[in-house]
Amino acid sequence: MGRAETGAAMRAHTDVGQAVVVMALDEAGTEPEAEVGGAPQTGKRSESRPENGVAVAFGRQLKLLRVRAGLDRTEFGKRVGYSAQSIASFEQGRRIPQPAFIDDADAAVDAGGLLLTLKDEVVRAQYPAFFRDAARLEAKAAGLCVYGLYAIPGLLQTADYARAGFELERPLLDEVDIEQGVAARMARQEIYDRRPAPLLSFVIDESVLRRPIGGWPILYAQLEQLLRIGSKRNVEIQVMPLDREDHGALGGPFTLIETVQGQRLAYAEVQGDSRLYTSRDMVRELEARYGIIRSQALTPRESMEFIAKLLGER
Repeated sequence: MGRAETGAAMRAHTDVGQAVVVMALDEAGTEPEAEVGGAPQTGKRSESRPENGVAVAFGRQLKLLRVRAGLDRTEFGKRVGYSAQSIASFEQGRRIPQPAFIDDADAAVDAGGLLLTLKDEVVRAQYPAFFRDAARLEAKAAGLCVYGLYAIPGLLQTADYARAGFELERPLLDEVDIEQGVAARMARQEIYDRRPAPLLSFVIDESVLRRPIGGWPILYAQLEQLLRIGSKRNVEIQVMPLDREDHGALGGPFTLIETVQGQRLAYAEVQGDSRLYTSRDMVRELEARYGIIRSQALTPRESMEFIAKLLGER
């Protein structure tokens, strides 16, 4: 899946000669082909499973090429490191493969790059329908600003923390969907390996750091992860303390995004209803809001010390 900042919110980044875009919340959104003004675009959380579009098309193509190569599922699975049952799930569109599988499968069936041409779309298909366009924006953004209020933002989560969150979803998700969700969320963290590195700013409410989603051991491992990621030169993590009397963003979490083309967007998602704001008035409002909470929060260095102190409390 989020990111807000400009105006006051963007000052810290613009000081180093870069602007960051606004996208609200961390887990949803829809990307317009071009900036449009006026009312926000919205997207409802789809309850349909990803077996429908790209996953089914890829699966059928995979099966066709496997059969053409004279391989049964067991033999093909041995060549790519998966069980015959997993291969069946891929071919039937019930499970979305990871990029490495697509690379290996293309070579194993001598597809000549045919499967590779579908790779980007298959990667997008691993996300819920309401978040696919936001995920594409996020992956290519020049900068992101994320305000986390209910849980650790997805770009900062450990696999165990993410899994615990998916297990708490209601209605309940089945195990395949949970593992798919975890894999997709971890794939988003490839953003840290991008060059040139995007500028990433996070403001996280203190309550989130004290909420033991999945249990205390998972929370402590998550806090350690925040310290590791927070040490990266292109990442700033700030904590909004509970004792602050002033708080500029009580309306909920959001994300600000700036694209490499300089387009600024804001993304927000609440109860499965996602909104991508392209109106400059709305984006500026969220940018200003992010700038305010950034000034009210602990500094990045104070925040790292605060998180380290939390780790030492138990």
